[in-house]
Amino acid sequence: MELAQPENTISQQIRWLAHEPKREVLSYSGYGIGRYYYNTSDHDSRSTTQNSGVMVEAESLHMSTAKDKNPIYANMLYYGVIEDIWELNYTQFKIPVFWCKWVDNKGGVKVDENGFTLVDLNKEGDPNDQFIFASQAKQVFYVNDPNGGRWSVVLTTKPKFYDRGDVCDNIEETPSFSRGLPESDDIDNEDVAYVREDCEGIYVKEDTTSKKKRKRT
Repeated sequence: MELAQPENTISQQIRWLAHEPKREVLSYSGYGIGRYYYNTSDHDSRSTTQNSGVMVEAESLHMSTAKDKNPIYANMLYYGVIEDIWELNYTQFKIPVFWCKWVDNKGGVKVDENGFTLVDLNKEGDPNDQFIFASQAKQVFYVNDPNGGRWSVVLTTKPKFYDRGDVCDNIEETPSFSRGLPESDDIDNEDVAYVREDCEGIYVKEDTTSKKKRKRT
């Protein structure tokens, strides 16, 4: 580890982290990082767009029972919404963090028969483990399940391109919303039929009769 190296080899970033951030913390309702732009849930409630949904992949300990003597570590996906955005100031650099309300994976997340991930945003997880680095977040969107109830469908998307201040969706690289449905690249276009064969066709003869134009006087 870097801290175990001689003092003259420790990077300046580690030195500033050891000094802790300034006590004054800036709070934002919106924050752009990389090619994503995030909002807090409060901001989204007053807007026509939604940018507060986040997903993070983290390693966690799994046990089959409380007495399991051979637990394993595995990656899990966690879904939530951003409650607040803080920027920690270490003088030489700043680190944005998201304060999130996470959905409890036990009973709050499921996958339906079509491969769509559903979450219950009212089923809150551990309130003592809410912060993530902004760089760890992946943006997701929540859409009310058309079947009703308390569930919301999780939709993922590729980042947006920013060109001269304009925002353009990266439509060509947007993945399938469902893990169970085929993506467009999986369909063989040569096998697609453009003519119906389940009914008799009607042949229409083109009218070649030309109309005489009236001469103007």
